[in-house]
Amino acid sequence: MVSEKLALVTGGSRGIGRACAIELAKAGYDIVINYAGNTEAALKTVEEIKTFNVKAEAYKFDVSNPDEVNKNIGAIIEKYGRIDVLVNNAGITRDDLFIRMTDDKWSDVINTNLNSVFYVTKPVVKLMMKQKCGSIVNTTSVVGVYGNPGQANYSAAKAGLIGFTKSLAKELGSRNIRVNAVAPGFIETDMTKNLANTDEMLKLIPLKRLGSPQDIACAVKFLAVDSQYITGQVLEVDGGLII
Repeated sequence: MVSEKLALVTGGSRGIGRACAIELAKAGYDIVINYAGNTEAALKTVEEIKTFNVKAEAYKFDVSNPDEVNKNIGAIIEKYGRIDVLVNNAGITRDDLFIRMTDDKWSDVINTNLNSVFYVTKPVVKLMMKQKCGSIVNTTSVVGVYGNPGQANYSAAKAGLIGFTKSLAKELGSRNIRVNAVAPGFIETDMTKNLANTDEMLKLIPLKRLGSPQDIACAVKFLAVDSQYITGQVLEVDGGLII
């Protein structure tokens, strides 16, 4: 099986990742989603993607485990023959004030939100260099730009992704590979549904609403597919939060 064009979305079974996968399917891409644990949600997303007349498949593996990444990315490449778009979206939160933050809370977030992008992107970039084309979109966050109390680990990982994006864009531009990032603000997902201070957040957002996964997916699709002369950029999708 060789795809005409394939997009790989990590953390693609729910929330922002799911919306990104569906948006890219609408654009005609065959889709492979990665997920960590919820097989039911992953299979449901795959079936929805297939309604857009594209191929779709889910691979379960831990993006923070380099052995699992190499095994599964290798299998994806062998089966589909190419990867045209990579969306590095997998992420977790383990919030706490810094003085109370445990080593595990720090390392879990750094490993899943930052180290995983290194592990996943490396084999994909090797393939894209052979293809002489490709587009990578990293999901960072506005807290990677301005920080947030109780999220030193998450902010550090997301800030690291911004530096990674800009550096990789400079390295790969001559190979016709673009690398960009989206920086979501407060988005209505499972990750944010238990936030206690939503009303206070809304006061800071000029558009006076939380964002939706679809808001981010549209930005990802723009950077991945439509913006052929944009690389090394971080697009803030936050309703005007950090104006």
